[in-house]
Amino acid sequence: MARIPAELCARCKGYKKLCGLPKCPILEEFRSQVNSSLKIVDKNAGGSTPPSGLIGEYGYPKVLFHYMIPPGLNGDEAKYRDNPILWSIKKEPLENIIKMRSELVSAIIAVDINRPWELYQNEIGLAIISERPVDSEVILKRYPLPKLSFDGITKPVGPRAPAEKIIVRSNPKLSQASEKIIWDDLKAENALWNLYKEGVDVYILQNMLSLGFLGKIKQRRLVPTRWSITAVDDTLSKYLRKHVRGFNEINQYEIYEGEYLSNRFLIILLPGDIEFEWIEIWHPLSIWTKYAEKPVISKVEEDALGRVSTLDGGFSAARLAVLEHLFNTKRKASIVILREILSSYYAPVGNWHIRETVRNSLIKGYKFKTNDIKEINKYASNWLKADPNYVLKESYLLEYSLKKRKLSEFI
Repeated sequence: MARIPAELCARCKGYKKLCGLPKCPILEEFRSQVNSSLKIVDKNAGGSTPPSGLIGEYGYPKVLFHYMIPPGLNGDEAKYRDNPILWSIKKEPLENIIKMRSELVSAIIAVDINRPWELYQNEIGLAIISERPVDSEVILKRYPLPKLSFDGITKPVGPRAPAEKIIVRSNPKLSQASEKIIWDDLKAENALWNLYKEGVDVYILQNMLSLGFLGKIKQRRLVPTRWSITAVDDTLSKYLRKHVRGFNEINQYEIYEGEYLSNRFLIILLPGDIEFEWIEIWHPLSIWTKYAEKPVISKVEEDALGRVSTLDGGFSAARLAVLEHLFNTKRKASIVILREILSSYYAPVGNWHIRETVRNSLIKGYKFKTNDIKEINKYASNWLKADPNYVLKESYLLEYSLKKRKLSEFI
């Protein structure tokens, strides 16, 4: 079989199936090499779901629901197995995240996306949208295989096996806002925005949408988790953007930066209307560019009307983080985000780390501020590990700002 171009893999990230194959060969190869550290000695397992669950998409509309528990772990120990916010704050290493996710056993049941109420029974669905870990027991039909599943959007999934029974042992705890809204006959996008304003965690919102707790009651459906993650980011971004458009522009160029899991981020805010450029630089030997001879660039653009050049879950996650920052500071800007992925990023663990690293970078405050766009280009050139001439020519917004400056010198 002909080798798939690295440029295609960097755009696809294993889930868009741009190569036309039914499964990503890179993920399948990696999956076959990584074993779980968990040794399953019993088909009955007890512990607390962190909470952690997943709705698959294969076989849609008949899909698989994963109910995850770490055998023998309860409370905070269990919660840490699915805690992206804390992982990013503590800078948890990639190998630790893979190990922790491998300690979650997935009890699988087949579900119809048109029948979400089947997961409401016995509080199985409620356990996954709980704000605290829920004591549970799973009885499996067979011993799970010690393999992990990886994806560019969702967190890694550990050993799994069909479930004979899933038993929820303790009461799920929902926020008052969540408990109320699941009974409201409200459009899903309105429900998401209302809950977000009430301070409900984005990761709980993803699960609520995925498990069919939101939307017009008669129209509720289960939503594959990968779809719900991006849908929540996109929906909240749409609402935030409406508010941010009415704010005054920033009056200087600002640079923010951050790094986590061998992913480096440079966030450049420029005076102007809300436009986005998301430029990824994948170095050779990283997960999607194994055989590339030079860095591979992938790009997403969003214009002032909110039209996006291509769908990308990483861009959606980063955009939400930036719009949150602009909303909180009551300013608007044009935005260029450089994401540089080093060769040591050897396993995809979901897009949560993009959202959280960009959030944390903006919370820390700007690294550099200036009135001169040339200084911004110089800073970005020095920051990049890849050839800046190769990368920065991809940015229309930076080029346009330079041209504006040159024009103003003649006026």
